Formats: sequence, C-alpha cells, structure tokens
Amino acid sequence: MTALLEVTDVKVKRGNRVVVDVPHLAIQPGEVLAVIGPNGSGKSSLLHALALLIPASFGSYRWEGRQVSLPQEALALRRQMAVVFQESLLLTGTVMQNVTLGLRLRGVPAAKQREVAMEMLEQLRISHLAHRSSRQLSGGEAQRVSIARALATGPRLLYLDEPMASLDVLARSHLLADLRRILTASGTAALFVTHDFTEIPPLADRVAVLAEGKLLQIGTPAEVFNQPATPLVRDLVQVAHDLVRTLDAGRRQEGP
Repeated sequence: MTALLEVTDVKVKRGNRVVVDVPHLAIQPGEVLAVIGPNGSGKSSLLHALALLIPASFGSYRWEGRQVSLPQEALALRRQMAVVFQESLLLTGTVMQNVTLGLRLRGVPAAKQREVAMEMLEQLRISHLAHRSSRQLSGGEAQRVSIARALATGPRLLYLDEPMASLDVLARSHLLADLRRILTASGTAALFVTHDFTEIPPLADRVAVLAEGKLLQIGTPAEVFNQPATPLVRDLVQVAHDLVRTLDAGRRQEGP
C-alpha cells in the first residue's frame, strides 16, 4: 500500500540544537498513529514539521507516493491537512461561525457551509451548541468545536497535538470514542501526540516512541507495550503495566 505521507531524514533545529532527527516515518491511509515520549522529546516539533507549520528539513517528503516540492507546494498540501492544538483557539463568535471558518476561506457556498458544519456538530454530539457563543463553552465543549472545525474541511490527514490534555477523564473517554468512530467512517488518517497512555488503545493503530528527537520504536500498541525495544521504552510503558496490575489486584481483593 502506498503511504499517504512518507518522509525521510526529518530534522528540526532550535538555534544550534537538533530537536528532531527522524530517518523515516510513514502514515498509511486511514491509519491513526500515536506519538509518545517524555516531556521535551520533540513530539510536538515533529508534528508541526510534518504539518508544514515550522521550518524543517526533509530528505524527502512524499504525499501518496509523489515527491512534494517544498516550500512551493506547502500551501496546497496544507489544504489537505488540519491541525487541532492542545488549546482550542476558538475565535469570538458562535460555534457555527467557528466550524464554518475553514469552509468560508475555501469559498464554499454559505448553505453548504452550514450543512457540513451541522453534520460535524451532530457527529461530535454538540449540535445543540451551534448558536452559542464560543466564550460560553466548557473546556470539553470547546475542544469538540475545535475538532469539528478541523474535520469540516474534509482533511486527508488530521494532526492532533495533545487535544485531550485539559479534559477530565469522562470527557476524554467520550471524545476518544467519538473521534475514533468519525475517523474510521471517513477514512481520515491521523497523527496524534499524547503523554497519556490511556488514550492509545481506544484510538491508535500504531505507536511511535520518541526521545531526545530520536525515534526509538514504532509498532502496534501490543508490540510496543509488550516488546519494548530499548530500556527507555520499557521504562515508559512500565507505568502503564503497573497501573493495570494495580487495578487487577484491586479487583481480586474486592472479589466477585
């Protein structure tokens, strides 16, 4: 299968320091790839580089097997992508006005804008908020609006930069389930950065582990969690294993 996005020799610098140095990474059509790692490992920098939002160098940058000329084709390619950040970054105005923003910028007719926006709001279970001010939303509602705005443009690849970080456990669980359902139904690929291992099983097909800008391991969640390739990966996933064991022990003590 031809990868949707395939890059080689990705490098991002901050001053004289290389913060990302990844020899190869590919995202398949419809795949959800999680990127995990310690704080300061370069996760967000890698996402921003792939989304063509920050200066970066590439040995090659291929979209559906075709080598892309950068920066000449960056704007056209960004129209096939969308990014959701940790902060919702909503504009002043109603929810509907926020969700239709990308469609307005693309010159989509007003009636079609409202139709697409309402469909996304319904899929994310917030259609009742369509005419509410963006300043009157809870954190979970605002993040759902931000995701609806990104998906309304019909991206081939969605980038999610720790979008659940500010949400409570229940809101996060519901949003993960809705997002997985929407991505699967639409065939949209996604790369999402997270520091929370509990977000991986509901959403990710594969996991990439990054540390000090280096890609240490990539594989299915089961492969990474059960067969860590390096001591650092083992230490990272050990936290998740310890949590599972603690919960199992608690259930056994409670009995049937």
